[in-house]
Amino acid sequence: GKQCFLVLRQQQFNIQALVAVGQHASKQMVKFAANINKESIVDVEGVVRQAHQKIGGCTQQDVELHVQRIYVISLAEPRLPLQLDDAIRPEVEGEEDGRATVNQDTRLDNRVIDLRTSTSQAIFCLQSGICQLFRETLIRKGFVEIQTPKIISAASEGGANVFTVSYFKSSAYLAQSPQLYKQMCICADFEKVFCVGPVFRAEDSNTHRHLTEFVGLDIEMAFNYHYHEVVDEIADTLVQIFKGLQERFQTEIQTVNKQFPCEPFKFLEPTLRLEYREAVAMLREAGVEMGDEEDLSTPNEKLLGRLVKEKYDTDFYILDKYPLAVRPFYTMPDPVNPKNSNSYDMFMRGEEILSGAQRIHDPQLLTERAQHHGIDLEKIKAYIDSFRFGAPPHAGGGIGLERVTMLYLGLHNVRQTSMFPRDPKRLTP
Repeated sequence: GKQCFLVLRQQQFNIQALVAVGQHASKQMVKFAANINKESIVDVEGVVRQAHQKIGGCTQQDVELHVQRIYVISLAEPRLPLQLDDAIRPEVEGEEDGRATVNQDTRLDNRVIDLRTSTSQAIFCLQSGICQLFRETLIRKGFVEIQTPKIISAASEGGANVFTVSYFKSSAYLAQSPQLYKQMCICADFEKVFCVGPVFRAEDSNTHRHLTEFVGLDIEMAFNYHYHEVVDEIADTLVQIFKGLQERFQTEIQTVNKQFPCEPFKFLEPTLRLEYREAVAMLREAGVEMGDEEDLSTPNEKLLGRLVKEKYDTDFYILDKYPLAVRPFYTMPDPVNPKNSNSYDMFMRGEEILSGAQRIHDPQLLTERAQHHGIDLEKIKAYIDSFRFGAPPHAGGGIGLERVTMLYLGLHNVRQTSMFPRDPKRLTP
């Protein structure tokens, strides 16, 4: 009756507040404060005091706020679709049966409230940091940021997994990748470019790591002697991001770890680079049966990640020299072994986060490779034509921002790292 405690939150931090009958507060004021609905927006004036004992439930454990005035700016409805305490409870197996946790659909249907949790706040602060570090690092390396169209006249990867949109009296497509435009900029003598923007994939993949719209961090650059110049540059960019996250975002990493415990992310300098054939040999040694020119399945990818971690103690590595048969038509064949290609993927915790390659910059070879893949040449005429007026050898790759965030933090679903995820079954909110 004479006092009440409130927890006040601002972003990922919270503090205990005390309203007690006395010089500044009447009994009515204590009653008023006690009846404010959870999640309401309040303005509070008070004095910060040292707490007599550590306050376990708050991020500010050594101080509390003694309230002198309190105003309700915006009253939340009394019934919330989910309780924030439930939404940040670690999902412990067996130990705390019966304690409520919030399932993913409930979270995503009420994303505005779910994003208020300390875990969500930390995830998206860290994701913002990844974008910032990506830009900082590449600008320091002399790259130019470009903006590319997302409405295009033909499927950029030549595949069928595109969204068609009506475009005046004809049809257009949502871009699956800024590929063509990055390459055109290299042909236009920009030498090193990058872009950050949405990428659309009309794949009916309902998995823990596929979205129909995600943020692509894309890189393309011309090189002088060998495509490994580009591989090294991209790998170093990712390493700079990992280092920056360790230095600047420890609080956020620890906040997420409270709900989703995870080993710290490990990486080597310089980055470990394995050839595809070495990876196949490691998998065969572990009992996997696969052909030399077979692509990695998701279970084999994950197994390889575990084998690499055991052998080299790194969560981040590069696989180089993929079989030509499993890569897109514009991938440069390996000059030494025609069955291989100058292409590479990068992995975090055993899952692919970047796919890249040296691109074919010779229009004649590009035409032959497109025909070999059975692609309608008319549809990619603009693409092939862009190499007819002189094009330097170049390579690049695309990184999925949500996947990097998910795997760096050791989370289990990419929807946790997409603010308003889009997948085959979800178009709202």
